[in-house]
Amino acid sequence: MHTVLLDGTQKEDLAQAAHLLRIGEPVAFPTDTVYGLGANAQDEAAIQKIYHAKGRPSDKPLILLIHDKAQLEQFTNHVSDTAQKLMDAFWPGPLTLVFPLLEGTVSTTVTRGKTTIGVRMPNHPTALALLQLANVPVAAPSANLSGNPSPTTASQVAADLDGRIAAIVTGSVCNIGEASTIVDVSGDIPVILRPGAISAIQLEEVLGFTIKAVNA
Repeated sequence: MHTVLLDGTQKEDLAQAAHLLRIGEPVAFPTDTVYGLGANAQDEAAIQKIYHAKGRPSDKPLILLIHDKAQLEQFTNHVSDTAQKLMDAFWPGPLTLVFPLLEGTVSTTVTRGKTTIGVRMPNHPTALALLQLANVPVAAPSANLSGNPSPTTASQVAADLDGRIAAIVTGSVCNIGEASTIVDVSGDIPVILRPGAISAIQLEEVLGFTIKAVNA
């Protein structure tokens, strides 16, 4: 496969990347945390391409990226007060929230059969513009071979995935350079599933109570 390098500041290039996502091809693009490798979350074959390109373990689910909070209602019918507070404080930004999933809204391969879905709204102009143009749900893990460091530049993505994906979109720097924090808000008590760019202290300042980590 030939991997095309696209300029995320050019409308024509961004439109081409959006078209590739719509037709089921994987595309790497910058977010505020690291580069993501996106594919249409409703297209089973497209999601399989992510796993193949990354060499990702088949039991690891993917998260969804959205460009507008209003999109959330497409994938879940339960947004708790806790979740709303965290969204208001940290979206767009480096926080992934795990919600109960509305059945049939994404490929079962995205969630690996789980009844929940992780969702994030990245704080990056290129990512937000691309997601809006694509107009399909986009699942996007980091754009690297599994086990390698998460990339923050297009050249780092190319070093791992050139020839394995359809396109790499360039854009302004991934200024955080660290994975998002993942918090499960699908139940009554929020739980940190993965530490990341937002600390437990920051979460607790918003919520007003102590939040536990899954292995704590």
